[in-house]
Amino acid sequence: MKAPVAPTFGEPGRLTIEELQLATRNHGMPLEALRYPITPTGLHYLLTHYDVPAVDPEPWTLEISGAVVEPVRLSLADLRARSLSRVTVTMECAGNGRAFLDPRPLSQPWLHEAVGTAEWAGVPLSELLDAAGMAAGALEVVFRGLDRGLENGVEQTYERSLTVGEARRPEVLIAIDMNGNPLLPQHGAPARLVVPGWYGMANVKWLSAISVVREPFTGYQQSWSYRLRQDPSETGAPLSRIAAHALMLPPGIPDFFTRDRVVALGPHRLTGRVWSGDQPIDGVDVSFDDGDTWVEATLDPADLGPWAWRSWAFDWIPSRAGRYVLACRARVDQSAETPGRPAWNLGGYANPAPQRIVVTVTDG
Repeated sequence: MKAPVAPTFGEPGRLTIEELQLATRNHGMPLEALRYPITPTGLHYLLTHYDVPAVDPEPWTLEISGAVVEPVRLSLADLRARSLSRVTVTMECAGNGRAFLDPRPLSQPWLHEAVGTAEWAGVPLSELLDAAGMAAGALEVVFRGLDRGLENGVEQTYERSLTVGEARRPEVLIAIDMNGNPLLPQHGAPARLVVPGWYGMANVKWLSAISVVREPFTGYQQSWSYRLRQDPSETGAPLSRIAAHALMLPPGIPDFFTRDRVVALGPHRLTGRVWSGDQPIDGVDVSFDDGDTWVEATLDPADLGPWAWRSWAFDWIPSRAGRYVLACRARVDQSAETPGRPAWNLGGYANPAPQRIVVTVTDG
């Protein structure tokens, strides 16, 4: 591993060419798509870490090796021949909200939109590990993708690991379908890892190999990237599960450039989604004065399953025409609320700050 380099930051309110390059090849979910319980595939957020690799599904195979009793090699046809499990998962990029930080880490400049919910179908990873047989002393499972690139001068393929315990959770899948159709190239075809409850970086795409190891994996994406640190000399705490986060479907109609909203004076039903991969959601609060005061919204049941977002609603009757700043926040219990301001860190990760929507109420 090369010595860490000093981080660089962008100027407030001004994106760099490099950030714009990232923003044009990746995309967030339009916030109006919060209306869909299952995000249409083309609207689901997407981050491609390096390039979308060219993968021919016919000769492609997935190898399971390392600290196993008998290595296994599977084709796409082999995976499809098995009984597929389905799980609905809300997935969020670890960098969601990065663009609001000050100073702003130079990376993909996400606002609120790096999230989506999909129904994934695939083979439970635990079944494949059982087929290979776990050898004595197995500690972690390493997942290698086919996407390659450079970071901090390190040439690498994208690799991440899970502990054996996390990897054997029944809902963890080697997914081959998304929303009822085969994976698209940008979403990891022909097969990808889906780890419900974890930030997107754990869900390795374009899988080529799975290796069971007896020592902690120290690859770049595990030991340096995706860690919470204040200084590059720190080891940092690894990211894993998604922090509680709530978003609101923007009401009314937008101004083209500012995306500020316009609604008529009268009653309005505000709706949105809330999710967490870490702690059970206790409630959602909304504000109409930029967070000075909060009121509780109505939280719907978790009808999409334990790993998917829940819907919420609040009936808002503005008292007058004028400018309002709406906000919403998730609550995981009566004493622990998501922070009102972004929690700063070098990577700009895990930033579930309240969403703010400027709304002009007209009396016309």
